[in-house]
Amino acid sequence: MWWVLTAIASIALVSANALAEETIKIGLILPMTGPFTTTGKQVEAGARFYMQQNGATVDGRKIEVILRDDAGVADNSKRIAQELLTGDKVNILAGFGLTPITLAVAPLATETRTPMVVMAAATGMLTERSPYIVRSSFPQAAPVVIMADWAAKHALKKVVTLVSDFAPGHDSETYFKQTFAGAGGEVPLSLRVPLLKPDFAPFLQRVRDASPDGVFVFIPAGQAATMMRQFVERGLDKSGIRLFGAGDITDDDLLNSMGDVALGIETAYFYSAAHPSEKNEAFVEGVKRANNGMRANFFGVSGYDGMHLIYEAIRKTGGKTDGDSFIGAVKGMSWESPRGPMSIDPETRDVISNIYLRRVERVNGELWNIEFATVENVKDPVKAARK
Repeated sequence: MWWVLTAIASIALVSANALAEETIKIGLILPMTGPFTTTGKQVEAGARFYMQQNGATVDGRKIEVILRDDAGVADNSKRIAQELLTGDKVNILAGFGLTPITLAVAPLATETRTPMVVMAAATGMLTERSPYIVRSSFPQAAPVVIMADWAAKHALKKVVTLVSDFAPGHDSETYFKQTFAGAGGEVPLSLRVPLLKPDFAPFLQRVRDASPDGVFVFIPAGQAATMMRQFVERGLDKSGIRLFGAGDITDDDLLNSMGDVALGIETAYFYSAAHPSEKNEAFVEGVKRANNGMRANFFGVSGYDGMHLIYEAIRKTGGKTDGDSFIGAVKGMSWESPRGPMSIDPETRDVISNIYLRRVERVNGELWNIEFATVENVKDPVKAARK
């Protein structure tokens, strides 16, 4: 009889070990090639550094990341998401470098009740497109409204807006104009630049012709160096027109390549690689070591925070990754990020975090976004205004 008991015990042990070694698969969809490659590389670097710091298991469950390149094309993203769900049997979808990509995949998340962690795209309405979406990056309107309010209080009376012609740019234009005009400012001209392969020169000439006090700019990370060069070529750097905007235009990853023209530019954003905290210093140094000297930027920290959110949700649910359990676990979640304190709004599944006013300065021979003021615990102002 003893051998029967031994066999039963062995089966129980095997079952327990199988449970302990259960793998949770994360399908990470990012633009690793094409015009938005830097977005994908930063998000991946942040996510993988989190795993390096915290291990590749959560409560005995292995975490497997399956990276797929969508090249920033929405049709690719939808096809890849379908393949990940049906072929690879992923438990969680994550990444999403652009708004169109997120919109293409959202219906699949709803249909399959799969958690979808948006680590980059920033258009305000994205979390409303599926009850299974949660965001770890930021809502675009948050820094824009802070920047518009700051500009109105600092002697800027007439401002032109220049934005990329896609949803986050439209958000930026709308909420800057509303806030700035509400504070007594004037926006006489609003310009929209093509998203792909933009030539900023003719638009910057129109800015110069309008003779405003300043120009508010929103363009995707990766295009700022070109815009800055053409800003100088058109002589706007000597015209007295102040250039400012959301943090994309002084992207930490690309800032040193912009040169002295970037000095003094003021922006509002949720993250700076120069944020003064031990956690951020460890993050920036860790990403640099693991990625051939790359400086972490706002997409990097969004990938890092997205992975933290996933790990903590798995812990809270005891390993359940169905959409309802996962989303229930992340609502109201809070933690200390390299960006500072942050949480997930339980009502909107969007980020609540500090917004920092920053100024480009040279420190130890390098350019950095140096924080000089903080607005704490900023919710998406668009959703907040509806209440």
